[in-house]
Amino acid sequence: MLGHVKQILDEGGFFMYLNICSSIATIALVIERVIFLYFKYNINGEVFMTQIQKLVMSNNIERAIKLCNAAPAAALPRVIKAGLTRANRSEIEIQNAVEEAILDVLPPLKKRTDNLQHIANIATMLGLLGTVSGLIRAFAAIALAAPDQKAVILSRGIAEAMNNTAFGLSIAVCCILAHLFLSNVTRKIIDELDQYSVKLENMLAARNKGDVNPLDRTGAAS
Repeated sequence: MLGHVKQILDEGGFFMYLNICSSIATIALVIERVIFLYFKYNINGEVFMTQIQKLVMSNNIERAIKLCNAAPAAALPRVIKAGLTRANRSEIEIQNAVEEAILDVLPPLKKRTDNLQHIANIATMLGLLGTVSGLIRAFAAIALAAPDQKAVILSRGIAEAMNNTAFGLSIAVCCILAHLFLSNVTRKIIDELDQYSVKLENMLAARNKGDVNPLDRTGAAS
């Protein structure tokens, strides 16, 4: 297997080895982004906000903040915590705090994902350069080769050209698919930030107006 791969690389020539760098960069970037988006920045927003809502409705803001602190790296808890820490302030102050927190978490969320598009373009261009290089070398060598060697030289040149084309396009396709996947994950997290931050603002506004205050409902019983 390794011998076959080495043979293809040798047949592809210099630009094949350059494209190996593109493939390594792609793999490293995708692994880093998957770990970051799935295991660090992401959280089950629906479950998390259900717990936050129960705590806000029971007027237990401090415990809600502690729940956010349990996942300090995740995007949604950071945004929700910013609003909760100003739960007793005005609606404008709560909204400003939430918006500022969203602005803080967005850059790391979008970081490096778009680089996959650039790598795809570079890999395609390197593949095409390898293709052209192989064809130039093949036809240049044919002009000087003995008649019985022309077929062999031509086949080597075409093999170099086609290997570069296939390898470059393969890397580009992988980059595009990875970019699509990571962009969808990023979009999901951003949508949750928008949806649940507004939900929190409404909950805190209602709480401050007395619409969500369980003490009003349970005070008589105590």
